[in-house]
Amino acid sequence: MAQILFWLFIFLIFYIYFGYSFLILAISVFTNRKIIKSDKDYEPAVSILIAAYNEEKHIRAKLENTLCLDYPKNKIEIVVISDGSTDRTDSITREFAKDNILLYRVEGRVGKTEARNRAVKFAKGEIVVFSDATTIYDRLAVKKMVRNFSDPTVGAVSGRYYYLGSEKSTMSFANAFFWSYENFIKARQSRIKTLTGMSGCINSFRKALYEPLPPHIIEDLVEPLKILEKGYRIVFEPEALARETTTDNAKQEFKMRIRVITQGMVGLIYMRKLLNPFKFCFVSFQLISHKVLRWFIPLFLIGLFTVNTVIIRDNIFYLLFFCCQLLFYSAALLGLFLQKANRKLGLFGFPLYFCTLNFAALISMINLIKQKNIVGWETQR
Repeated sequence: MAQILFWLFIFLIFYIYFGYSFLILAISVFTNRKIIKSDKDYEPAVSILIAAYNEEKHIRAKLENTLCLDYPKNKIEIVVISDGSTDRTDSITREFAKDNILLYRVEGRVGKTEARNRAVKFAKGEIVVFSDATTIYDRLAVKKMVRNFSDPTVGAVSGRYYYLGSEKSTMSFANAFFWSYENFIKARQSRIKTLTGMSGCINSFRKALYEPLPPHIIEDLVEPLKILEKGYRIVFEPEALARETTTDNAKQEFKMRIRVITQGMVGLIYMRKLLNPFKFCFVSFQLISHKVLRWFIPLFLIGLFTVNTVIIRDNIFYLLFFCCQLLFYSAALLGLFLQKANRKLGLFGFPLYFCTLNFAALISMINLIKQKNIVGWETQR
């Protein structure tokens, strides 16, 4: 029985990290659901909403970047949503009033989702683009996203963002590599039929389809699911580029991941009807394979380590595998000690990043059981 469990855990972990991506790739080779784009330039009115909480370090660069976007100036509205900022975020934004950049201040620190709920009501654009204050867009990013809405079946579009790794941190390179993998998955999902989530810092949707969400629900997962529920498609636009700097230490990444994963779990429970494979076949397949099972990885890892200790004497393979597990987790711990000592991580950054993600998922499960909701956010970079 222990050996059966051992190989079951091996299979599940392999499927989540490799099998699912191989399967998506194979299906996409034979499927290409193209976007029906207009022959003429499609340039509807656009509202760009920039979420900000105490972003005085980044907001000026973000606004200057947004003003340089290649999109008709008479068709673009730029709004900074300040969620109760207590630093100079608001005053810096007001300096751009001459450029018709608006400040929408929300009192009471309501969280990103509720702040967006309120701001969308006042947005004038037919298409709403949502961005973070730390994200820098490519000059053509908005134009590339918006062109997909000429297809009436498209309800929302996610752009492609990539992280710039810090030269001093191998862990940041691991983070950047992980998101390159995520972008690959999104491109294949979109080619087959639809995404089930969007990049939080570069996404867009038809304002008419937007539904206000509870404050504790993560908007970049649940809002597209709401749009899917209405029968529209979510697509990935690989040419709509945005960049951010990665977190460069485990503490920053851990704190951010707990918030994102906890909100994601609550959000998926909120939209649990989409997990029905008989009614939402491809959507449920994605959500179970790429979300639910991934969140369960820490339990699978604990189970794998535990059963491995039981069968360690059965043959040499189980002994070697157990030693490999010990070495891997020891490398993660050593990476953590090196980071606290402000030393270079080297290859130890990769196991540290892996363990940070999965420990955050484990804590998120505990938060879910305790019904602990996380509403507020702050930049971890």
